Amino acid sequence: MTRIDDTPPAWDERTQLTTFLDYARATARAKCDGVSAEDARRALLPGSPLMTLSGLINHLRWVEYYWFQVVFLGEEDEGPWTDEDPDREMRVAVDFPLPQLLDEYAAQSARYRDLVAGHGLDARAERPVRGGVHVDLRWILLHLTEETARHNGHLDILREMLDGTTG
Repeated sequence: MTRIDDTPPAWDERTQLTTFLDYARATARAKCDGVSAEDARRALLPGSPLMTLSGLINHLRWVEYYWFQVVFLGEEDEGPWTDEDPDREMRVAVDFPLPQLLDEYAAQSARYRDLVAGHGLDARAERPVRGGVHVDLRWILLHLTEETARHNGHLDILREMLDGTTG
């Protein structure tokens, strides 16, 4: 598996936060290196039928969309989920080739890097969350790092179950 460096090029808060989010993103993508189209769509955990490599990558993509575009910028929510199917982004992922999902995730990550670079860490989200609180950009970066890292653990497990790849 590809070695990814998590050492920031500078030690200010912004660089450290964005480096760790980029590290978590790159790790998620690396977990998918060399996976066949069939394996990317396989659900291996009986109690979690939506948990596939494709589903997790698509989920990470749409989670970032939600926090940056819907919550932070205040845009209309045009995500794939619905009230009847709140996990739809994971369900529909198996309809798309994994390389396409990875490319979309990488392109979106680049756009969000630019978005973050253009705002202060104390900038408040347009939409309230969690009981009416307008979180700041710093909190969103921390939350997305946590969310991505948590799902990297799921990707680790699935990848090892698929073909024994660890690391």
